[in-house]
Amino acid sequence: MSDYRVVAVPTATAERVRETLTSPRYGHPAHVELATGYGPCRHCLRFFAVGEERRILFTHDSFAGTGSPPLPGPVFIHQEACERYPEDGGFPRHLLAHPLTLAAYGPGRRLMAEERIEGGAVEPVLEHLLAVPEVERIQVHDFDAGCFDFRIERGAA
Repeated sequence: MSDYRVVAVPTATAERVRETLTSPRYGHPAHVELATGYGPCRHCLRFFAVGEERRILFTHDSFAGTGSPPLPGPVFIHQEACERYPEDGGFPRHLLAHPLTLAAYGPGRRLMAEERIEGGAVEPVLEHLLAVPEVERIQVHDFDAGCFDFRIERGAA
């Protein structure tokens, strides 16, 4: 068992977006389209089947409920209901097929460190970042697109 939790978009948020086709915090309209990119879905963290699955694009604050000021940005979820990635599931290995950025934040949303990951070796980087007592969370972003994928928090789920 890992000593961190993988925190995907909450199920309540995904359900609300699917039901209302609006961003929960901002009220902006959500956009539905056939997947043209791999993703991942920010709820289940699986890649989209390009050209087969429909996805919803909406504005999400990756710091909602955990800090301010807000940091809104675009994210995708499956249009059809999917199971949320388990918090105790460890780092989603399939995401390492693409370059990622791990951004470690401390109090007041202060960026404390940023590391690029390509092709594996994520555990030593996580261990290093989580060893800094002031680090409150790590946000994982797609390196190429820059968008938020999920966050990592201390403590086993």
